[in-house]
Amino acid sequence: MACLALSLQPANGPDILLQTREWFPPARALAALSSFRLTRLAFAAASAASSSSSSQKPSVSASPIPTLIDDLDSALGDDPLASSSGQVVVGVESKYRVVYRLVNGIYVLGITTVDLASDGGRTNNVFECINTVNQAVNVVVAACRGVDVTPEKLHRKYPEIYLALDIVLRGVGSVRLAAILSSIHGESIAKMVHTGIDSENRIRGADTWSGAAEALSAERRTNLEAFSAASFELPPETLSAGDEVSAAIAPVVQPMGEEQQKELLPEEAAEEKDPFAASDKINKPEEALVGGFKKTPNSAITASDPAAALSGLEVMALPPAEATKSTFIGVEGFEGEYGGIEFSNEEVSLSEAFEGFDNAFGGGLDASEFVTTKKTEKPQGLGGLELLATSQAPVSSQATGAAIPLENLLLEKKMEMSVPEMNIVEEINAEFRDSLLARVGFKGTVFLRTLPPKQTSGKETEFSFRLEGTSRIKRAVMMSSCVSSLGNGMFHVRTLSQEKPIPILKFSLLPRLTPLPLRLRLIKRHNGTLLSVMIQYTSNPELPAPLSNVKFILKLPVDPTLLKVTPKAVLNRSEKELTWHIPDIPLKGPAGRLRARMPVDRDSSQGEVEVYAFVMFSAQGSLTLSEVCLRPVSDGIAQFNEVSHTYESGTYLCN
Repeated sequence: MACLALSLQPANGPDILLQTREWFPPARALAALSSFRLTRLAFAAASAASSSSSSQKPSVSASPIPTLIDDLDSALGDDPLASSSGQVVVGVESKYRVVYRLVNGIYVLGITTVDLASDGGRTNNVFECINTVNQAVNVVVAACRGVDVTPEKLHRKYPEIYLALDIVLRGVGSVRLAAILSSIHGESIAKMVHTGIDSENRIRGADTWSGAAEALSAERRTNLEAFSAASFELPPETLSAGDEVSAAIAPVVQPMGEEQQKELLPEEAAEEKDPFAASDKINKPEEALVGGFKKTPNSAITASDPAAALSGLEVMALPPAEATKSTFIGVEGFEGEYGGIEFSNEEVSLSEAFEGFDNAFGGGLDASEFVTTKKTEKPQGLGGLELLATSQAPVSSQATGAAIPLENLLLEKKMEMSVPEMNIVEEINAEFRDSLLARVGFKGTVFLRTLPPKQTSGKETEFSFRLEGTSRIKRAVMMSSCVSSLGNGMFHVRTLSQEKPIPILKFSLLPRLTPLPLRLRLIKRHNGTLLSVMIQYTSNPELPAPLSNVKFILKLPVDPTLLKVTPKAVLNRSEKELTWHIPDIPLKGPAGRLRARMPVDRDSSQGEVEVYAFVMFSAQGSLTLSEVCLRPVSDGIAQFNEVSHTYESGTYLCN
């Protein structure tokens, strides 16, 4: 009795796997599995009903005999399919025998037919199907590394289990089954499938693949010899028809005579001659030597007309007179006459023709005009190092004797902080596919810049602040070592003074509420070996300020030999990048376009090439892009200064 199908069915949940033979329809296998599930659920319901009725039956006698009978009644109604193994006949019109084994809540099912004997009774020869189910259980236990079989573990090893059960369903010996179980956790599924037969042959002592290959090679050699010795004769009609066709296609070749064949034969090798010997043409007459030259019919005309004698010679045309004149250059520092060599003037000597090269190419490059002989006096000391003080205090104008510029005074005043400073740095990550937004991410960081440690004398920085405009925030984390939350968007800071800014708070925005400074679109056309790329960009009109100094970088698939771009761009051949620098993008205006065209080494019929672009920008201002702002807890009492905020691009690309 052959096993027609194997299946894995959890006690609670949908079927995991179904493997059938070629001639067994999967629809009938699914019907048998559904009937098995309904039978199992019906037995379980009957068991629950009988157990509840036995528990509710009143006690009519105190003797122990009725109690024992009630217990037997409840035991007979127990679920017979909850045992570890067994078989059951399912179906109404098309009946099938289902052999099952229960492994930790997973039923391993084998479906076979219900064979009828000649006397009308049912046969019990189901050991072949039971053996197949037991082998399937071995595969499942080996895949899950133990009897703790769960649907999650089965899904992890689904390809290996699927192929192993396919081999088991078609019949497999113990040796090949052991090879499959040992390689089910290996690296190659193909090795598990194809090496089982070879291993079984080696265990049994059968012929190896090498012997079979030698036999096949010998048979092939014999066939080649037999075909090479065979001869085929064509009828005369076929040969004549072929001659007529060849005569109509190919030109007729006249056979050569005996004299022509003798001329084509190579001359007999003569004796080796002296390479320095005189030529034999010396002994020939003068008329034979000059016979190779052409003679004009009228030699008198040639002697009187030299133009006719030189008519066959090619003479290079001289440049026009305008091209030989000198050119005056009026650039400051390079004044002078450049060029001016007249080739047609035969009386000018070589030194006079190139006289301009003796005067620094016409003047203007004389070194004496730029180098002076007056020496400047160097200040005494350490070459300017005496102006640097050993401390970080600024050098006063009285010590140096020079006036300090106004910009330096403002910088020194700005460096002297009186209260801590705070600002927000935002990073935007986005990916566009065509013109649609595929992914977006926004990360903001609140930085605290405390007073310098030398200025605070070891005192801690302590104040409170409030965050406003937090409706877009999805998640926020804070540095608990120096910041604590007071509730209602208020925070308290207490930390030691440090030289570097401290990130005290980080937050991310909801993707659907994330503002985008730029919208991008990349259009690619690959026709033949010509690739055309265009990048369209437009600014968000609700930005606090227009973006400036934006850099667009296009990653090229190859190092282009020919490249046409609009507008001008910078090509980096080592990195295969094309960079555009856009000085300013207006908030409200038409979309910008960047174009590039180049030949590639792959035709469009062989597949599309990968091209993508990314943008780099950074902006500062008093307002943030996320509309999150820092405020003091009490109005009118500022315990910190809010400096300019920054938002910049992270991974901002389009493909």
